Amino acid sequence: MKGMLTLAIIGFVGGLITGISPCILPVLPVIFFSGARSVAGERPAPGLVPAAPGPAANVLVKPKRQLSETLRPYRVIAGLVVSFSVVTLAGTALLSLLHLRQDAIRWVALVALVAIGLGLIFPRFEQLLERPFSRIPQKQFATRGNGFGLGLALGVLYVPCAGPVLAAIIVAGATSTIGLNTVVLTCAFAVGAALPLLIFALAGRQVAARVTAFRRRQREIRIAAGIVTILLAVALVFNIPAALQRAIPDYAGTLQQKLDGNGQIQNQLREKLNLGGIVTDQNAQLSNCSSASSGGPQLENCGPAPDIRGIAAWLNTPGNKPIDLSSLRGKVVLIDFWAYSCINCQRAIPHVVGWYRAYHDSGFEVIGVHTPEYAFERETSNVASGAADLGITYPVALDNNYSTWTNYRNRYWPAEYLIDANGTVRHIKFGEGDYDGTEKLIRQLLTDANRGAKLPAPVDTPDETPSRGLTPETYFGVGKMVNFGGNEVYDRGSATFTYPQTQPAGTFALSGRWSLDSEGATPDVDNSRIKLSYHARNVYLVVGGAGTITVTRDGMSGTSETQPISGPPQSHQIVAGDRVTDGTIEVQASQGLKMYSFTYG
Repeated sequence: MKGMLTLAIIGFVGGLITGISPCILPVLPVIFFSGARSVAGERPAPGLVPAAPGPAANVLVKPKRQLSETLRPYRVIAGLVVSFSVVTLAGTALLSLLHLRQDAIRWVALVALVAIGLGLIFPRFEQLLERPFSRIPQKQFATRGNGFGLGLALGVLYVPCAGPVLAAIIVAGATSTIGLNTVVLTCAFAVGAALPLLIFALAGRQVAARVTAFRRRQREIRIAAGIVTILLAVALVFNIPAALQRAIPDYAGTLQQKLDGNGQIQNQLREKLNLGGIVTDQNAQLSNCSSASSGGPQLENCGPAPDIRGIAAWLNTPGNKPIDLSSLRGKVVLIDFWAYSCINCQRAIPHVVGWYRAYHDSGFEVIGVHTPEYAFERETSNVASGAADLGITYPVALDNNYSTWTNYRNRYWPAEYLIDANGTVRHIKFGEGDYDGTEKLIRQLLTDANRGAKLPAPVDTPDETPSRGLTPETYFGVGKMVNFGGNEVYDRGSATFTYPQTQPAGTFALSGRWSLDSEGATPDVDNSRIKLSYHARNVYLVVGGAGTITVTRDGMSGTSETQPISGPPQSHQIVAGDRVTDGTIEVQASQGLKMYSFTYG
């Protein structure tokens, strides 16, 4: 209960900050008119209003109508909260299931906004919209009756404002861990973000109540509200609100930095949302093992090895047939979680490849569980190419739905689970490093399984684990980005960027025309550039498409280097240094290349 309360507080406070940020500016006019209409919609004359001619002429209908209009601002905000929560929680899974574009729901909401706006302007069109709901008791669900439908459309368009909370929900959805905690977090965020909007809607109602023109010009107010609603939809189609947000300083940035400047809240979200996997009878004992032990790694009893499940495809097996982990009893098995574009994995895999080659004949097996970090890593051909480039010849399981990742309660790339000949997990290692220690445990388990085994000499693979304190991995995807140093709002759609006069250390900035989405950034013209300030020895760029990138180091002439890019997205080294240092680079990319992330070594 305490953990759930913490999640609710985190979500609510984060929502409040978002609710007063520039992100909400585009919807404010529509919210204001939703409140104003609740006054304009009331009939000015007191007394009884006939419902129809004839004997029932004295039926009192005005109080019911007044109540509906009075509650309209609350219903608009309620619709926003409901649609925001539902789309945030289930939108990605639904689109994936239906094989639709990621912005499909957004376009449905835009069409709905236009329809609602037209209904406000043209009553006959509104009647056509109501006709499908004529047999439903609350038939005015989507139009003038209560505003709930307007809130539903606005909530869908409001989803990109979720920022870090949305990123946490996406991971939860990908790992199939959407549960009560996730719902509490999302709903608390939605309520917190909607509260300032409700205040604005009620303010609109108060203004309208005090201005006689609002009460006397019901028809004009409806038309104005309809025009504003349609203009909002058109502006969103052409991404005009993003330009407005870029022109206004992010006055909420300081609050966001104070709230989670060191990333502790993000860590709490991952822990409390159980993004490392759902606890089941199969994997509950994995918590018995730590990923690091004082005095060096030691064999532990972490319980039976969970199943490898939900695999989309297999590579490097006879006929690409699946492997049942139970069929490997009597052998020592290493389960290695990786992704082919992950630079940390690329530095770790040479050690795994070396162990497989050295000890395979002595009863050692490796299964590489490839769990994608990006959409392009779900393609079997891309994974096969990436595995070949890394010299991987052991079996690879494509865990595209995070099923095995979840079953092992994993949360890192790379991650290694060492299983003994009896099928018990004996050691867990998250991240890079300490390869000698892991190899010692492999040799110990092989000896335990076969006392007479003669093992080859230990593998001598250089440890390329970078020193601590390097610039954290830099993501370009909206919702993943954490270190953008430009002055603009980093949001979905196409926009023009300019470098800031002063760029903070450890950040990146854009120049030129770029299109941004949840995966990365794509230059719309050939002269678009990225400027990166970093602290590292080596810098890598994950990029895909066909074209070239030109890298200029430290802004000095004569230090530019052009690299051709082709094929599926992969990591390219663009800086190779001899020591860790502070530096800056500028990358100019061909139009259409997609940039996913900078990584460091």
